[in-house]
Amino acid sequence: MDEEPSAERQGLGSRERNILALERRVFPGPGAKERAIREELGLPPVRYYQLLNALLDDPRALAHDPVTVNRLRRVRDRRRAER
Repeated sequence: MDEEPSAERQGLGSRERNILALERRVFPGPGAKERAIREELGLPPVRYYQLLNALLDDPRALAHDPVTVNRLRRVRDRRRAER
């Protein structure tokens, strides 16, 4: 009885892994990150941040890179609290 694996067990796709990898990097100055988003991922920055925000709530992302996801969740929560 072969069942289709759940989305949670399938793991992240390459785009999601690349987004998390980019978030682990340090960028030298203003605009460098946005340039990397466009050049390396082929995404407009607005779409990148939409995907990143959704990824932070994805249990597969947490399993793949808990340090980065938890750090970004803390940043997101802190910014929401400041509003």
